[in-house]
Amino acid sequence: MRIGAHARNDGDPIGFGEKLGADLIQMFVIDPQGWEKPKPHPKAEQILASPIDVVVHSSYQINVASLNNRLRMPSRQAVDLQAKAAAELGAFGLVVHGGHVRKQEEVATGIENWRKLFERQEDKGGFAVPILIENTAGGDHAMARYFDSIAKLWDAVGDYGAGFCLDTCHAWAGGEELVGVVDRIKSITGRIDLVHLNSSRDEFDSARDRHANFADGTIDPELLAEVCRTAGAPVILETPEGGVADDLAYLREHVS
Repeated sequence: MRIGAHARNDGDPIGFGEKLGADLIQMFVIDPQGWEKPKPHPKAEQILASPIDVVVHSSYQINVASLNNRLRMPSRQAVDLQAKAAAELGAFGLVVHGGHVRKQEEVATGIENWRKLFERQEDKGGFAVPILIENTAGGDHAMARYFDSIAKLWDAVGDYGAGFCLDTCHAWAGGEELVGVVDRIKSITGRIDLVHLNSSRDEFDSARDRHANFADGTIDPELLAEVCRTAGAPVILETPEGGVADDLAYLREHVS
């Protein structure tokens, strides 16, 4: 089982991982609030040579589900470019949020936009790394908040090789019970490629995406450990940096 954390210092992600004793790290390839084209990473050789595995998280503005051409089209391009940058670092995937639409009646169109992303990229030879769609915490018109919506999304994209990233804080905040969550999501997607193992600052079904360390959050740490044990996938902690070492130590003790 590989356990690690998100490296907030993208300037030296491997150094962060080594200091933490992580098996893998997650990183951005651009400013997460930006749209710029990724540039070659100055530590690329070190990242490629390290035994620490890497996964890349896409920038936050990406919304390939959007019906707004001025958002959807740049989002499609950004996914392609960031996947290529991830491949240059030897990453095993690119995590992309499910996105949302503005009106309930347009949810099916948002799902269709996801299908078109994969369909059009397939004509170009596919993405440079697997795209791991992540469940999200809020929004009644989100593609990947509720598991019934994820089922519809997977009907559209599953045959294109889409991967899935399960975020425990997002599921909790989105109103999805964590007891049995691994079996429930695998019954929909057939897979979990990555787990974002986070507690929450807020109560169940809050629709608020605010991560917490295990000792401070509202989710039972043993429940988080159970997700870690049963998912059969790499685990990334996105908890606050001040307590991430304690979170990792808790998992090492309770999941072995």
